Amino acid sequence: MKEYLTLTEIQGDLRERVLTCVQLVDHYLDRISSQAHLNAFVDVYAEEAKESAIRVDEKIKNGTAGRLAGLVIGLKDVLSHKGHGLQAGSQILNSYKAPYTATSVQRLLDEDAIVIGRQNCDEFAMGSSNENSSLGPVLNAADHSKVPGGSSGGSAVAVQAGLCHASIGSDTGGSVRQPAAFCGVVGLKPSYGRVSRWGLIAYASSFDCVGPITKSVEDAALILEIIAGADGFDSTVSEKPVPAYSKLPAWNGKARVGYIKETLESDSIAPEIRSNTLEVLNRLRDEGHEVEPVEMSLLEYLLPTYYILTTAEASSNLSRFDGVRYGHRSGESVDLESMYKKSRTEGFGDEVRKRILLGTFVLSANYYDAYYTKAQRVRRLVREETSRFFEQFDFFISPVTPTTAFNLGEKSEDPLQMYLADIFTVHANVVGYPAISIPNGVDENEMPIGLQVMASSFEEGKMLSFTSYLSGLTKESKLTASAR
Repeated sequence: MKEYLTLTEIQGDLRERVLTCVQLVDHYLDRISSQAHLNAFVDVYAEEAKESAIRVDEKIKNGTAGRLAGLVIGLKDVLSHKGHGLQAGSQILNSYKAPYTATSVQRLLDEDAIVIGRQNCDEFAMGSSNENSSLGPVLNAADHSKVPGGSSGGSAVAVQAGLCHASIGSDTGGSVRQPAAFCGVVGLKPSYGRVSRWGLIAYASSFDCVGPITKSVEDAALILEIIAGADGFDSTVSEKPVPAYSKLPAWNGKARVGYIKETLESDSIAPEIRSNTLEVLNRLRDEGHEVEPVEMSLLEYLLPTYYILTTAEASSNLSRFDGVRYGHRSGESVDLESMYKKSRTEGFGDEVRKRILLGTFVLSANYYDAYYTKAQRVRRLVREETSRFFEQFDFFISPVTPTTAFNLGEKSEDPLQMYLADIFTVHANVVGYPAISIPNGVDENEMPIGLQVMASSFEEGKMLSFTSYLSGLTKESKLTASAR
């Protein structure tokens, strides 16, 4: 079967009767089986997907199919799908089944998307390499010795390796965009409040966002359009109308683009990432766009602020996993206190335990003001500075990661180096603004490089139009370079 870049191409062949949804599902199931060593899926809904394909084929024939007919999609293992396993990559939820379906998932199903399975991720979405899953690490399809990024590593690899057409992941500090960059696909984090979090297992509630991973900006726009919008189950979702992202006009006019010069001059940035990012910025200048370096006085405080606040929220959110109501309960407990301690110690992995302890520490009475309160104040200052930035510029462009995908185990013993992999992505989560990762060439080892575009709050439409235009520029630039 030919490789499809967009859902539009798939639906064209479905209308022409040269393809059926049943054939699509069979193709992806074969791919999942042959690429099982990647460990991208933890559960495959083979029979259910085939039944859904038959039903959607019939609806296509009758002219009643939804807008996502032909879309075979995977779900990150943090999104509820009623009656299906939901584990968040953790042994503490081993054998747990979701009692209801997440709003974002239900909206996909309502438009005839076919869910093919549940995808591996870092435990409770805490990680930058997908090595923290209790179900084993995910391998990058471009090089099996490399990580795929995290925490939505299985979701990104599934799209990269052609195991499904698209995935839905979650992004708390870069967990959609970073693996998308490492795997050479598109990853979109919407504005905080654009998409309902109902049915998403919480890591850090004021940071978590649900977003798509796709092969094209076009498909990311369509999926966002369908899953976005108000939801009576989630009081944090915006009531703002959802624009028709999939029908946005092509980018027209000159953009004002800012970038932080110091980040591109840093020795910690891989040379190919620096050169490819600068090439895009220079190409934009050549096209007549305003491209200017900017200073961000609070740049060095982004990662500390992010990790203080997210660990604090994780400590609170994960307190519900106590062995009492559901999930793993230790068989060695002798009283209530030992049940709590042993169940959580046995059920949670090292990284999750570490973040819970850090979060509990910063929320403790003696350190609350010194850490948590101060981090909240810094977060507000970062938002104010970012808001001023977008009064002058339309977009903020940066690399997605300082390096391409690193070796499995390379940073496991050095938490600081692992956390620095999020240096460019956490900004959008701290302020709640939308950002997207698109492919931007490869390094000397043929490992994918990502480019990040960030826009002002709820400016997804503007960002998607520009990013679609930018994707064309990066492709032209790479073709020109290869011709030389």
